[in-house]
Amino acid sequence: MLPSRLGRTIELLARLPGVGEKTAQRFALFLASSGSETAAELGRTLVELSASVRPCERCRNIAEIDDEGRAICAVCRDTRRDPSVLCIVARVQDLLAVEKSSAMRGRYFVLGRLLSPLDGIGPEELPLRELLQRIREDGVEEVILATPPSVDGEATALLLAQELAGKKLRLTRIASGVPHGGDLEFADQVTLGRAIDGRRPM
Repeated sequence: MLPSRLGRTIELLARLPGVGEKTAQRFALFLASSGSETAAELGRTLVELSASVRPCERCRNIAEIDDEGRAICAVCRDTRRDPSVLCIVARVQDLLAVEKSSAMRGRYFVLGRLLSPLDGIGPEELPLRELLQRIREDGVEEVILATPPSVDGEATALLLAQELAGKKLRLTRIASGVPHGGDLEFADQVTLGRAIDGRRPM
């Protein structure tokens, strides 16, 4: 019933994370019926995005390619950052979440994936060599393991701890527990147990 190009647009939009077929159809119909300018501008922007944005060559965050052809993100360019503290996260989304907290004034390293044997992702698929090189070149003194508190996240943190053992580093893991403003009554057993284990003096 739909034109073939519109159907192809729906198919491509449905590949985006969190976008189902109905949402993709709604997006495509909006672009097709809202006038040519929005669709044309979006098309140009997507083309420019693929040509001018790529992972940061230092930390694997998202970065724009500069005039010299290098991709170095804003965090790595910021000279006010403390290079002795390196926070390891799984995804760029995690980096952005930590940044919003304004609690991390060091730098980051994005793994891009987590250790997951069931999905065929083993240690050799993680960028361990690049990580070790970054630690060595920047003179890192503390590594913060900020992988999510999931099965894969904990397995990845354990692997990283083993890989970094024996080096002159302070190795820390982000705390997990009851969220701010939350009620203990509604906390699950694992979260509450970690909150008790991670208690601190007052």
